[in-house]
Amino acid sequence: MPDEMENSPAVAVNPFTGGDVAGILVERGWLVGELSPQQLAWCEHAAAILGPQAADRNTLAGLLGLVFHYDAREILEQVENHAVLSRYAARDVVRQLALLLLEGAPLDSERFKEIITALKDGLDIRGRELFHPIRLALAGRAGEGELDRVILLLDEAAGAEFAVRVKTARERILEFCAGLD
Repeated sequence: MPDEMENSPAVAVNPFTGGDVAGILVERGWLVGELSPQQLAWCEHAAAILGPQAADRNTLAGLLGLVFHYDAREILEQVENHAVLSRYAARDVVRQLALLLLEGAPLDSERFKEIITALKDGLDIRGRELFHPIRLALAGRAGEGELDRVILLLDEAAGAEFAVRVKTARERILEFCAGLD
């Protein structure tokens, strides 16, 4: 994350607010009723870290969808994801990621940086060989740095208790590993 997030192209201005995020959540049925203070804080945080990555509202909604919908079986059925998992050390990355997520505190920015550092040091790999399996296992899609920001929202969203239950990073990695053959 630190390597790629620093090199990610950024949109100059964040056009989105917490209200925009809340509106998308209501439209998708992920938020029902009045926003609690915790949900409002999460919407503001989501807008702050996902907004600069989204060129338009549909892109933002797609990134939010990765937070609110996760099914490892569906992810592992997609052919393009088999290609990610067949790359050098991809399954080692997933196994080590699982061990690190299961032993530590809830996932936040600092914990994610610690995990990335531990994976880099322990596996001696970098770039897409490291990041794509992580993003696939936790965000449900291999891709670029915007997915790291999705990952950073998971545990916080799970604690905010939206209309749809959000799976934590730990729950996702367990589900993902259980689906691997």
